[in-house]
Amino acid sequence: MNGTELLSVGIDVGTSSVKTAIVRTVGEAGGTMDVEVLGKRADRIRRRDLKAVIHECYGAAMDECGLKSSDMAYIASTGEGELVEFRRGHFYGMTTHSRGARFLVPECTAALDVGALHARAMRIGDGSRVTNYRMTSQCASGSGQFLENVARYLGVALEEVGPLSTQAETPEMVSSICAVLAETDVINMVSRGISTSDILKGIHLSMAGRFMKLLRAIKAGSDVLITGGLAADDGLVAALREKASEEVSEMRIHTHTDSIHCGALGAALWGAFRHRVLEKREKAAS
Repeated sequence: MNGTELLSVGIDVGTSSVKTAIVRTVGEAGGTMDVEVLGKRADRIRRRDLKAVIHECYGAAMDECGLKSSDMAYIASTGEGELVEFRRGHFYGMTTHSRGARFLVPECTAALDVGALHARAMRIGDGSRVTNYRMTSQCASGSGQFLENVARYLGVALEEVGPLSTQAETPEMVSSICAVLAETDVINMVSRGISTSDILKGIHLSMAGRFMKLLRAIKAGSDVLITGGLAADDGLVAALREKASEEVSEMRIHTHTDSIHCGALGAALWGAFRHRVLEKREKAAS
C-alpha cells in the first residue's frame, strides 16, 4: 500500500488495570489503512501507585517490541488518561472502544464495554463514530467489581468464574437492580445450599439482562462485540448469547482475544489518524 508508515501507542487507564497497545499503520489520512499490532500489555493496579503502573506497563510493552518513545509518532491516552503525563493527546473512552471494536471485528455494529465499575453500550456508525450510547446506573450490580466481590465471597478465583458458570444446571436468579440486594441474595443462596455454579450462572444471566436493555435502547444491530475486562468471562458471554437468542434472534454476540485491549488499540489508531491529519494540514499551510 502506498502511504506513510508510522508507529503510535495507546494507553488505556482503567479502574482495575492499565492496558498499552503499540501499532504500526501504513496509509493516508482518510484512506484505507494497513494496521499491524506490534505489542500489547495489561497490568493490574492492585492498590499500587497508579502512575508507577502506567510507566511500568508502557515501558514493558515498548521493551518487548524493542522500541523507544522517540520512535512513536503519537502517544494517546484514554480512560483516566490525565495521569499519562507523556501523552500527546487524549481520546474519550467510548470513542476509543468503538474504533478498537471495528478494528477487531470489522462487521460489528455495536460494542458493549463491561468494566470494573460500569457497562456501556455504543452503536457504531461510519468511520467508527459513536452514534448512540447508554450506560448502566451508578449501582454496581452490572460491573466487574461486583462480580469480583461475589467471587471472593464464594471463595472462587476470578478466572474460575466463567468455567463454573457454564457448568450450571439450574441457575438461581439474583436481583438485577441493586448490588447490595444481589449480594444478600447470594448469601441466602449459600445458606440454602445452592451450588456455586448455579449462583454464578444466575448472576451472569442477571447482568446479561441489564446489558440487553442497553443494547436494545441503542438499537445495536446484528453484531455486538464485548470489550473490557469481562469480555474474557466465558460465563458472561454465554449468558449474553442466551439472552440475545431469546430476545433479539438476529443479534450475534462476539468476543475477541484482544477485547481487553480494545480501548488502548482504539486510542493508538485514533492517535495515528490525528497525527496524519495534523501533518497534512501543516504541509498544506507551508
